[in-house]
Amino acid sequence: MGTPSPRAVLVLAAALAGLSAPRAAYGQPNFIIILADDVGWGDLGANWAETKETPHLDELAAEGMRFVDFHSAASTCSPSRASLLTGRLGARNGVTHNFAVTSVGGLPLNETTLAEVLREAGYSTGAIGKWHLGHHGRHHPSFRGFDYYFGIPYSHDMGCTDTPGYNLPPCPPCPWHGAAARVARKDCYTEVALPLFENLAIVQQPVNLSSLAARYAEEAARFIRWASDSGRPFFLYLALAHMHVPLGVPPPPPASGRGIYGASLSEMDALVGRIKQVADSHGKGNTLLWFAGDNGPWAQKCELAGRLGPFVGAWQRQRGGSSAKQTTWEGGHRVPALAYWPGRIPAKRTSRALLSALDVFPTLVALAGAALPPNRRFDGMDVSPVLFGWSDVGHKVLLHPNSGAAGKDGEIETLRLAQYKAFYTTGGATACDGSIGPAEHHQPPLIFNLDRDIQEQEPLDVASREYQAVLPAVSRAYAQALEDIATDNVSVADYSKDPAVTPCCNARHVACRCQAPGTHAAALDRGTERRAMRLCL
Repeated sequence: MGTPSPRAVLVLAAALAGLSAPRAAYGQPNFIIILADDVGWGDLGANWAETKETPHLDELAAEGMRFVDFHSAASTCSPSRASLLTGRLGARNGVTHNFAVTSVGGLPLNETTLAEVLREAGYSTGAIGKWHLGHHGRHHPSFRGFDYYFGIPYSHDMGCTDTPGYNLPPCPPCPWHGAAARVARKDCYTEVALPLFENLAIVQQPVNLSSLAARYAEEAARFIRWASDSGRPFFLYLALAHMHVPLGVPPPPPASGRGIYGASLSEMDALVGRIKQVADSHGKGNTLLWFAGDNGPWAQKCELAGRLGPFVGAWQRQRGGSSAKQTTWEGGHRVPALAYWPGRIPAKRTSRALLSALDVFPTLVALAGAALPPNRRFDGMDVSPVLFGWSDVGHKVLLHPNSGAAGKDGEIETLRLAQYKAFYTTGGATACDGSIGPAEHHQPPLIFNLDRDIQEQEPLDVASREYQAVLPAVSRAYAQALEDIATDNVSVADYSKDPAVTPCCNARHVACRCQAPGTHAAALDRGTERRAMRLCL
């Protein structure tokens, strides 16, 4: 992690001063959560035979447990991450859609994060990678339970860079001169460069996307080594830039046949392999590594989007529009997930339990011997019996919130009940061909039997005996879920915007550059940026 900043020294000194017993007395495991961005269920070779670029992830699956019915808590970035770190849906925690570069707020401060619970239980906590839960004031990860933070405050397409990578449509690099900054491109951020933070300081702006994966791997390894040497259990939350566009990889050789997406997938796989190797060398047998996706592929990015596997949402595709990211079709929220813990999680095991990223919070809290925060309800459950192979029973009911397609953001209009899935709203997301499925509301709901129709192609006939038998159960479950949320301690996120809160290390330079024109950006990657250029408070 390099020479620690003054704040980091104070945080670590205070934490170490509070130690009253060696780690062995706690018996608490280490936790590494790796969250991939916009990854498809079919992007893992262990899930989909056509995928050849993930040997390290496939090895992880072979040495641990693979979940084939695992779901993100939402189908877009901020809500999915907020739910993972709170164990609560956006309808409860207040995060219903993405935060912006100019967002004043973030994950509501009265919501308790997993990092806060684990730090209170004696853990060293680190967050590396994408945050996207608020960057202004006390919404910054340094104030949300993390001892150490290194990463970007939001998605890496939300700011320009000098290495713009591959995107559809392509975006220009950051301007060097004022006139260039006034050139507008649809869906491109051209006026403010993407910042890289270490704790509260912007240490690079614009980020060098070409080296970002290597930097994340380096910082993750440093954190694991430091935390292991400290004698305390640790929690590392590693939120990757992969596989979100822009893809910042060099073009693969034409003969490889992998394409840009395949090359980026290979880079992600190698990064995960390195983290596993470092974790194994610092406490193998006492570290749970959990890999999952934050939502499904971004279909409108065409060849730069991931593989859905069999979860194609055929009913929606027939009507136009996407059935992946932002939607509540399986391709939007059924994500690859693996768990690895030598000696505790059985190897070569496939779980078909209905699980969710919501379960990460209560499961890790239970394994750490900590208590769930009081005065609120949780949508996740402790799934350690599934992890340990004692059970293969997950949720009976799972709720899927609107996530940027049709319907009001955050509202629950899709529900899973055992093998049945009911849609009260469909449509509204853009496909690769530019089509947008018409927003449709369904009353009574569309109901699919996923055991027979994993492609979600043909809903049950409303006149059929099966539909008539399952509809009352679906209606009861839906009403009970909405009532449970309505009577809970619900938070409200601040989505107001103010250009003054945009992260900017030097407002005198075009695009907020940290270095004057002519300074070679590569020097930053050699470590000259390591100390604070600007504190964001």
